[in-house]
Amino acid sequence: MNAKTTISRHWPIPQTLRRRFLSFLAAGCLISAGAQSYADGFTSPTQLIGVTQGFLEFTVEDYLATGHIEGRYEIQVNNLDPRLRLAQCDKELTATLESPAQPMGRVTVRVRCEGSSPWTIFVPAQVKLFREVVTVTHPLKRGMVIDYDDVVLRERDISLINQGYMTAVELAVGQKLLRPMVTDQVLTLTHLEQAAVVRKGDQVVINARSGTLTVRMPGEALSDGGLSEQVRVKNLNSKRVIKARITGPGQVEVAL
Repeated sequence: MNAKTTISRHWPIPQTLRRRFLSFLAAGCLISAGAQSYADGFTSPTQLIGVTQGFLEFTVEDYLATGHIEGRYEIQVNNLDPRLRLAQCDKELTATLESPAQPMGRVTVRVRCEGSSPWTIFVPAQVKLFREVVTVTHPLKRGMVIDYDDVVLRERDISLINQGYMTAVELAVGQKLLRPMVTDQVLTLTHLEQAAVVRKGDQVVINARSGTLTVRMPGEALSDGGLSEQVRVKNLNSKRVIKARITGPGQVEVAL
């Protein structure tokens, strides 16, 4: 299937500039609703793709700025069936991220008309997020202790990496390998012998995330764990026991 592609590069964005960008995007969606619709009263696939593209660009920029993440991204919105016939909307189209919680990898955007003839359509897209991550410079054997000559930073699409990638070689140097690796392979925390970052009985902060929204709660670790490992944690407010991923000393994360 053909796709429409936009390539952008992220730089840190001040909060005021992001608010202006959001206002600009909303205005652009409103203008396009009248300018790009079919003469016979239908909403064009081109307009739907444009709304999805604009929404994802803002969402990714906001995700990067909120997380203080340096990188570049590519967005590919799948073309829609040109025979699609959705009524022309007499209100501004709205867009929300249907899945997943973070705007990376294969995503689905819900575009909705809430006018006199309401409708909803789900538009698939692909978001690639490129960052400089630690990779291996030559084949390494299991049990080796990593030195500076063994690793280097290279740009990779982190949407293809599950978890545990590193953005500084210092995090890998001096660590012992648990398994053999090949040249150019991305080195993740799962390849390294991990010391416990959180221990049973430690007081931790539970960070519950949904997109760019974060809620923090006090918790208590019920088991030991290393960086990026999942441990059982008791929420000290609700007394519920949950599974959360360790993101640092005294810090765990769970998706809402």
